[in-house]
Parts: sequence; C-alpha cells; structure tokens
Amino acid sequence: MDDAYKKHEKGELDADQYFSYLRELLQMKACNEDIAHGWNSIFLGEIKNIVDYVYLAKKHLPCYAFTNSNPTHQAKWGNDFPNVVNAFDHIFVSSDLGLRKPEPAAFLAISKAIGVKLEAMLFFDDTEENIVAAQAMGMQTVFVSDPSDTKQALISRGLHPGD
Repeated sequence: MDDAYKKHEKGELDADQYFSYLRELLQMKACNEDIAHGWNSIFLGEIKNIVDYVYLAKKHLPCYAFTNSNPTHQAKWGNDFPNVVNAFDHIFVSSDLGLRKPEPAAFLAISKAIGVKLEAMLFFDDTEENIVAAQAMGMQTVFVSDPSDTKQALISRGLHPGD
C-alpha cells in the first residue's frame, strides 16, 4: 500500500492514472480494462454469515460500512453484491470522502455525517491499524479475524439471538 495506492483510495488519482502507475511499476503491457479485471478479481463472493449478522443488527440500530476503496472496486461490488450493499444504511467509501482509515479525520467525518458521537459507535475491522486508530478516537471496536468475532460481539450486546 504505497502512496499511489492510498491516493487512489482517497480519490486523488483516478483509475487511468493509477493503472498507468501500475503499468510502469510492474512493467506491464496490459490495457486498463485488463488491469481493472485483475484488480477486481479479489472479490470472490459475500461472506454470508457476516451479511446475516448485519441484517440482524440492523433490526436494532442503523448500520454503516466504511471501506477504503476506489471507484473501480465500488462499481464491481455495487453491481455484484446487492445483498451486501443493501445490508447497510449507507456505505462510506474513502475515495468519495477523500479520507481513508485510519485517518482520524475520516472517523470524524462519518460521525458528523450520521450524527452519532464517536464514543457511541461500534466499529468492526479486520486491520489492527484501523482498530488502534478508532480506539484512540474513543470508538468501541471489534477486531474481526473470523466471522465468529462479529457474532460474539453482537451476542454480547444483545444484537444477535445466539445459538
């Protein structure tokens, strides 16, 4: 995740600029369409249990997603995974915000947008750096290394019926 990658996720480099950078860096001759196809191949499918947990939690409180992403990925998952997209009241995308996790300003922008204090938010993430930054901002956090981490956090807060 070099500077160009981060700039792309913040909307500072568009896909053409970023793919040109990748072509040079990796000494590829691929066209933008081929790069985008490979770039989007990371999306293998939805993690069913997680999506189910979000729908359960959504019965009790609003659910938002915040992803460090870019327009190319956003178009892919927005089209291919409507069940995931619809699970959330809103998805905040770093390239739209111009801010990315773990930047404190990103968390503050989302807090302001949804009208919820950081201390009242429960933040789930699979990256330690993002968890540490969210905790430093006063957020409640859950480090997710497996879908069961999400389930246990929801059960402990009365947002999942358990087994």
